[in-house]
Parts: sequence; structure tokens; C-alpha cells
Amino acid sequence: MNNYVMCIDNEGYAASLDLRKVYRVLPDADAEAHGMIRIIDNSGEDYLFEADRFLPVSLSGIATEAFDALEVAAS
Repeated sequence: MNNYVMCIDNEGYAASLDLRKVYRVLPDADAEAHGMIRIIDNSGEDYLFEADRFLPVSLSGIATEAFDALEVAAS
């Protein structure tokens, strides 16, 4: 599973998802089995969304560290 995805469809969820924004994925096998994905959205909480709203992205080690640091600072 990819740890990060980019939003390509925020229809109906404009307050929760921003187009082209990268979101962290949380593992959820049950959600994946139903075509869903669990991400930390704009509220800072984790929610399920349809997986086809996102594209997987690969981040370098430095970018991953930067995302992790932002999450720690926000908590």
C-alpha cells in the first residue's frame, strides 16, 4: 500500500479535500476491500473516501520526513 495519495476529485467534499493536495493514507484492509481508502483529511481526522478520488504518489525520504514533521507539529 502507498502511504500518500493526491486528491483528483473532491466533488461533494470541498471542505474536507483539496484538489491536487497530498494526503497521508492509513492502513485499513476492510476499507480497501470495499474500494475505499482511509486518509487524514483537512480536519486532521481520518475518514473513509472512495479510492478512485485519489492517485498514489511516491515521495522521497526528505518529503516523507517533512510530512511526518508537519503531522507532529499539528498534534
